Amino acid sequence: MKSVLAALALFALAAPTAQALAQPADPAALHGPMLDISAYGEIKAAPDMARITLGVTNQASSAADAAQANAQQINQVLAALRGLGATDRDIQTSGLSLNPAYAYLNNEPPKLTGYKASNIVTVTVGDLAKLGPIVDAISQAGANEINGIVFTLKDPQAAEDEARRRAIKALAAKAALYAEATGYRVSRLITLREGGEPGPAPSLQIAAVAARTFAPTPVQPGELDIRVQVSGAYELAK
Repeated sequence: MKSVLAALALFALAAPTAQALAQPADPAALHGPMLDISAYGEIKAAPDMARITLGVTNQASSAADAAQANAQQINQVLAALRGLGATDRDIQTSGLSLNPAYAYLNNEPPKLTGYKASNIVTVTVGDLAKLGPIVDAISQAGANEINGIVFTLKDPQAAEDEARRRAIKALAAKAALYAEATGYRVSRLITLREGGEPGPAPSLQIAAVAARTFAPTPVQPGELDIRVQVSGAYELAK
């Protein structure tokens, strides 16, 4: 029986390193074998906020021309965003560059073809009903870079706490199952650790389109998977 318990401790899933809520017990202080296991708690939640990354990239024969054209075009995009209710606090520059552009031909040195200017911003959208209109408006205003939409929660605390409760409940149930299957009972919880972050929000990739008349862009937020991992060590007893 001791060999069975040793195998369980060896092959039990170990959580990523995290702050321990209790220090590991001194083996000499244990009255029975120790079981080290991990479990997940998961909850689904409807997102109520999104972040969209977008911007403008231009190329011209000179650096000054590329930068000027880029500034004019990104200002039109920003004006379109503000026209839909976005404030300065909702818009953050996430990428700004001005670089030479080269053509690469076989067996020839790189040839300078001009300069490329790029200005990328990340926009926080608190009203998901505006996502489709925002995509349409910025495309018509000149945005030619739309890199993705990430859905999230304005206040994830309640969902994360519920996932934690489910994780701890699952951990206790797993410990009880192992103890029963090996002829023991759970005596006490020795350590408890949380490892891993809530699951990443799903992202939606949307290609930029030229300014024209088109059908409204549909955006479906779906649901988020909030996941928390915990691991713990239990002392077993007969």
